[in-house]
Amino acid sequence: MAVQQTVRITAETGVHARPATALVNKAGHFSSDIKLVYNDKAVNLKSIMGVMSLGIPMDAELTVIAEGEDEKEALAAIVDVFKQEELGE
Repeated sequence: MAVQQTVRITAETGVHARPATALVNKAGHFSSDIKLVYNDKAVNLKSIMGVMSLGIPMDAELTVIAEGEDEKEALAAIVDVFKQEELGE
């Protein structure tokens, strides 16, 4: 069963290349499938092109969904990256 969490973007620049790269790199450490959902479009969080294609602005609400054997650890780690990069909460 998948786990998920909603994140609200607080960074004025939204999700741009540098923090997107940090998210993708962190997602790559896990075997679970990790998706980022914004405006009803879901992309693989392990794909920088997928994440950038969403064009996520400030105040956007998005959902991180992880499914697999390390899903709980993956979700916690990804949410931590949002906080460390001062992207959202």
